[in-house]
Amino acid sequence: MIIHNAVNFDIGQTLECGQCFRFEKTDDTNSYFLLAYGKKLNVSQNGDKVKFWYDDGKLDKKEFDTIWMQYFDFERDYADIQAKISSNDTIMQHAIAFAPGIRILQQDPWEMIISFIISANNRIPQIKQVIKNICKTYGGNIGGEHYAFPTPQELAKATAEDLRALKTGFRDKYIVDATKRVLAGEMPVERNCKLPTNELRKTLMETKGIGEKVADCILLFGYGRWESFPIDVWVRRVMEQLYFNGESMPPAKIHAFAKERFGELAGFAQQYLFHYMRLKKTT
Repeated sequence: MIIHNAVNFDIGQTLECGQCFRFEKTDDTNSYFLLAYGKKLNVSQNGDKVKFWYDDGKLDKKEFDTIWMQYFDFERDYADIQAKISSNDTIMQHAIAFAPGIRILQQDPWEMIISFIISANNRIPQIKQVIKNICKTYGGNIGGEHYAFPTPQELAKATAEDLRALKTGFRDKYIVDATKRVLAGEMPVERNCKLPTNELRKTLMETKGIGEKVADCILLFGYGRWESFPIDVWVRRVMEQLYFNGESMPPAKIHAFAKERFGELAGFAQQYLFHYMRLKKTT
């Protein structure tokens, strides 16, 4: 499949902005493969021309439209979002200009729950390796050395000791707890879950290892709750330095500011700000 006019989309900016972990850059150009929904997808981009393919050549338009159009959020007007969140906001205008091709992926909530539990107090290379270890041990093979993310039923076979052997560290018991809660029906894992966002956040945070920041990441990337505004060290830093004149601010005040400034589009603003602070300020 080839898209010839991929507006407001850059595969590198989208994958490298901290919202997903199961991808690899394949060469010096803008080419990657990613693993999602039990598939390995190759993506190569040259300007606004983007090519998508499976290793076995079986990606057709019907499957692309069914899975990947939604996954990459191609049907959403990002130019409109960018205009709305950057109106009269020069800071956001700079953040968007730095990486205008970021899109928020529509990912599987179950995978996001486990992935962001693993992400707590962890670095991205380690997060990616731990997830890879878990998939290889408990997920089904989808070709070569690539494995699907395990289902809750598959991951339930793992004890805390088993998971610790896969380098999860102290997060082993949190993964076990989350898996048990999902299988018991105590935590929904459907993207179209009808619970109000605040109620869903509360449900997530009843799970060991899911604090406010991790819950907001799961809400944004797993459930499509676009108003969620995850605050990690980078987002707190950019907000304090650029919006609060360097003054230290508690997360509650930052959340209130983001809600007032960006409203229901706060999650999109967060992604631009996170990526901008993490890369622009260090390059």
